[in-house]
Amino acid sequence: MKYGYARVSTEAQDLTIQVERLQEAGCEKIFFEKRSGKDANRRQLQRLLKALKPGDLVHAVVSDRIARDPVDMLDILRTVTAAGAGLRLLDEPFIDTTSEMSDLMLFLLGWAARWQRRRILENTATGRARARAKGVKFGRKPKLSLQQRLEALARLAAGEARHDVASSFKVSGSTISRLQAVEADRDDAEPQI
Repeated sequence: MKYGYARVSTEAQDLTIQVERLQEAGCEKIFFEKRSGKDANRRQLQRLLKALKPGDLVHAVVSDRIARDPVDMLDILRTVTAAGAGLRLLDEPFIDTTSEMSDLMLFLLGWAARWQRRRILENTATGRARARAKGVKFGRKPKLSLQQRLEALARLAAGEARHDVASSFKVSGSTISRLQAVEADRDDAEPQI
C-alpha cells in the first residue's frame, strides 16, 4: 500500500498542492492535517504509523512535513522500518529508507529543520521584546478597567461578597478571584519594613 502524508501548520494554510503531488506519486490513501510540526504527537500521523504493514511505502513532499525535530524524525523512521515499511520524500529523493545512508540523511535534515525552528522562535521572541519595550500590550484586554479593579478590591476589603461584586460588574466570580489572587501576590512581593 502506498500512503501519503501531508501537513500544514495552520488552518489558514492550504494542503491542496501537497495532496495533489502525493496523488500523482500513486498514493492510495493520504493522511493529512493542519497542525504544527513541533512534535510528532499528531493524530493523523499516528494513525498512519499504526496502519503500516510490511511492504507499505509512505510518501511525503519534504522532511519538515513529517517532523522538525531530529529525535522525532528518527523515532518516526524507527516506527516505519519496524513495521517493515519504507519512507520516501518527493522533493528530497535521496531520502529513501531502503538505502544505507537514509538514517544519516534524515537526522541531518531533521537537525536543520530544528535549527531553523529555533531561529524562528528566537526572532519571534526578540520581536516581542522590542514591541513590549515600545509599550505594546499582549494578551486579551482586561475585563475590568483599572478604576473598576480598584473599586472591586475596595468593596471586597469592606466585606462585600465576591459573587455580589462580580455581578455588579457583569463578570464571573473567577475574574474577581483572579483579581484578588493578583493583589495578594503583589502584597506578598512588597518588602516588609
